[in-house]
Amino acid sequence: MPELPDVTAYLVALEPRIVGQPLTGIRIASPFLLRSVDPPPREVIGKTVVGLRRIGKRIVFHLGSGRGEAREPATSIDQIFVIIHLMIAGRLHWKDAPAARIPGGKRGLAAFDFPAGTLLFTEEGTKKRAALHLARGEGALVEHDAGGIEPLDADVGAFREALTRESHTVKRALTDPRFFSGIGNAYSDEILHRARLSPVKLTRQLGDEEIARLHAATQATLRDWIERLSAEARRAFPEKVTAFRPEMAVHGRYGQPCPDCGAPVQRIVHADNETNYCARCQTGGRLLADRALSRLLHQDWPKSLDELEALTRR
Repeated sequence: MPELPDVTAYLVALEPRIVGQPLTGIRIASPFLLRSVDPPPREVIGKTVVGLRRIGKRIVFHLGSGRGEAREPATSIDQIFVIIHLMIAGRLHWKDAPAARIPGGKRGLAAFDFPAGTLLFTEEGTKKRAALHLARGEGALVEHDAGGIEPLDADVGAFREALTRESHTVKRALTDPRFFSGIGNAYSDEILHRARLSPVKLTRQLGDEEIARLHAATQATLRDWIERLSAEARRAFPEKVTAFRPEMAVHGRYGQPCPDCGAPVQRIVHADNETNYCARCQTGGRLLADRALSRLLHQDWPKSLDELEALTRR
């Protein structure tokens, strides 16, 4: 799922292409995409994109009433917001010339037409989770905000308050949009590796030094990836947004060597999510029980890297 750095890269790429441009058409190919009723899609035609923003992992187009009124107050009820939630497999694609058609099959969801080109909204896979909402006014837009703090704007105190509001594992807390805005499975793995913290440690068991370390790692990780991805987006539209990048330390690198200590990256699989971590860097060499494998192996499940290495040498 595109997260804060990826969504920011999309905004960087979209800003010179569509801000100040009228939306000349909106074509919706999937009947399941549009999740709102008011305003209707026809009402956005001809409105000008006066700004872009991010709400959590959502991309928001702020539409004004027209060229002459593009700078009217954002609180006006006449303002309409286009809210794109890519979910896991949704992606955006830019065509410099107006696209005559939306990609065929079940992949194509919608097209947003502008004088300079067309923005295509697609989704891979069979689970159709991507969504499009239209909202009238700031009051309606706020309903799409889960309430999490912006991790790059928060000082240590605000970060601690959000982190410890409820008792959860650190991984769960970082990825809960009620606590933190825009962090998901991929970047939470990278943050926790940088902070040298176990993904399953409970938030209310963290000491002040650990919370400060996690706060610093969160901001540094997100800023590093925003800078990297935004630089790429300025050169070309980000057509291949992915949660798996070879430059990542642990996420998506199960079995590969940790870049810091060389130990094999481990994983915990639960439902559709996989958590990756380095046992040597993050858990003192202790292997965290993978639910599926531990049920299968029972007492044979290795408890440490040393036991795992002994098993692999047999």
